[in-house]
Amino acid sequence: MTPIEASAQLSDGGGLRTERLLLRLPEATLAPALRDYYLRNAEHFAPYCPRRPPGFHTVEAWRERAVVQREASLAGYGLHLLLSSSQGPANEIIGDVNVTNIIRGAFQAAYLGYELDRAHVGKGLMHEALLASIAHVFAHLNLHRLMANHVPSNERSGRLLRRLGFSVEGYARDYLLLDGVWKDHVLTSLLNPHFRA
Repeated sequence: MTPIEASAQLSDGGGLRTERLLLRLPEATLAPALRDYYLRNAEHFAPYCPRRPPGFHTVEAWRERAVVQREASLAGYGLHLLLSSSQGPANEIIGDVNVTNIIRGAFQAAYLGYELDRAHVGKGLMHEALLASIAHVFAHLNLHRLMANHVPSNERSGRLLRRLGFSVEGYARDYLLLDGVWKDHVLTSLLNPHFRA
């Protein structure tokens, strides 16, 4: 089954399957697993994330976010996918992919973000996950452009985006406030060769 064929399953709340991964929509029952995933990777993610307020990582807070993200994904306002290993426990989350800020009209674009558990970095899993996610976004959300921006020092992310075909379009100074510091970003994008006007 190709990623595009597999992506049709998302319409009924299912997931995408790749060779080594299951990518599924968030749901309330995964709140404890979401909390565990983010807490065990707090130090790993900190340089690339905003500072989180007290209570952000409670099970209840994750339950609420999971419900909102699932509804947005099913309604086509975004796409939030949680990664699990097809060989590991089904309720263990090892990464996430998010397509946010979808703008329609003349733009037909959105932003792509992703994170991977520190223990699984360097195995090609995020490349595999993004191939399936991007295929779904282009085929089913029919976006023309996906934008993914990264901190210049995050060379691993830069290499991943180049491997996926993203092109550098610019450099933004003091682009995002991450870990309490305004950080520059490299701006990249990928165009949908099969966009339907």
